[in-house]
Amino acid sequence: MDIRSPRPSVTLGTVAMLVVATAAVVLTGSGAASAASATFTPVADTYVQSDTASTNYGTSTQVVVDNSPERRMFLRFTVSGVSGTVTSAKVRLRTISGNSGSDAGGTFRRMSNTSWSETGTTWSNQPTIDGATLGSLGAVSGNTWYEVDVTSAVTGNGTYSFGATSTSGDGAYYDTRESGADAPQLVVTTGTTTPPPSGDPVFVGVGDIANSGSGDSATAALLDTISGTVFTTGDNVYNNGTAAEFNSYYEPTWGRHKARTRPSPGNHDYNTSGATDYYNYFGAQAGPSGRGYYSFDLGNWHIVSLNSNISMSAGSTQEKWLRSDLAASSKPCTLAYWHHPLFTSSSNHAPSTSTRPLYQALYDYNADVVVWGHNHVYERFGPMNPSGGYDASRGMRSFVAGMGGASHYSFGTIQPNSEARNSSAYGVLKFTLHSGSYDWQFVPVAGQTYTDSGTGACH
Repeated sequence: MDIRSPRPSVTLGTVAMLVVATAAVVLTGSGAASAASATFTPVADTYVQSDTASTNYGTSTQVVVDNSPERRMFLRFTVSGVSGTVTSAKVRLRTISGNSGSDAGGTFRRMSNTSWSETGTTWSNQPTIDGATLGSLGAVSGNTWYEVDVTSAVTGNGTYSFGATSTSGDGAYYDTRESGADAPQLVVTTGTTTPPPSGDPVFVGVGDIANSGSGDSATAALLDTISGTVFTTGDNVYNNGTAAEFNSYYEPTWGRHKARTRPSPGNHDYNTSGATDYYNYFGAQAGPSGRGYYSFDLGNWHIVSLNSNISMSAGSTQEKWLRSDLAASSKPCTLAYWHHPLFTSSSNHAPSTSTRPLYQALYDYNADVVVWGHNHVYERFGPMNPSGGYDASRGMRSFVAGMGGASHYSFGTIQPNSEARNSSAYGVLKFTLHSGSYDWQFVPVAGQTYTDSGTGACH
């Protein structure tokens, strides 16, 4: 099999002789933590079938586990360029599209044979699946990613083989390394991450994320090293927010953090009518389906995710909900996020003045921080009132955080109170939420050096 990589990636690449690892040093409060995440595609994958005992399937675009006829699948990965203690290793597989799925995704075991031939292995000469059982997948559906924890088997650099079998007569079919972005993955994390000494909640995220480029893989690798709740500031996937794009671009990268993600929608998510596939993908984590705004609490903070793709005018359903929600909150600190920025210096998208009623409501209830996306840059503004005037006593500090993976934009006329800017680095914006204050930090991806950090007090 030739190795293809249609998604050039900091962490996903051609891996027979080339391994790309992503590492990041992440500051957490007054302490520090260092961790590295690397993603490898197989150097070999195939399956064998009992009723075609002399046939080799090494060039197939699928690998299969089944019990009628009996089929066994084999994967081999070469891990190199990593250092430190392996703290996590997971094999990720995507079921092929157009398949109805299976009631059993297979049982996976380590194999001692790491030299079997991809193009020569048949049922008659297959290697023995002789190692310890690592995990099993239950029912699987088509066109979906699944993962198996293989941390007990992967100890560091080296070559690793895994075999899978099934007792079900309903076969499970997975994409192979010929499938490009849908190829199997081995995600290896080394080092440790340490929560802030205070134990205060961490809230980390960005917007304008997933496409066929490499930036989303790099920012997803940062999240591998940062604990806490993940947010998105819209345009989660490009170009049209379709289910296929979520499965092909978002799921292999940021998708591994979906369980801890609280998203907001962007205009590209709404390129699919009603953002239906966005709501289907995130489910209850995106709030009530079709509405796109909701709130929750983290420690001493009230967090509000809003929807700038629907009416935001004074007296609109969303604006009235927001005022009622803020009035009901007993938390002393408030952070809100949505897609379109009220203040921005980017030359690509002008300030979205239609969002001002949301900002006004937050200001009226003494909120502290607002975060946006839409412009593919990083920008921090000093505390401002809804008219854009500097307001040290009641103004909200705002951030444009659109550096999640989509190609960067440039800056035009720098707007008043813009205090920090960057248009070249991918990264995530991390907040540590203390009882009456917050720390912020722009964390760049590996190989980039721009950073911005500071502390603010709640009103």
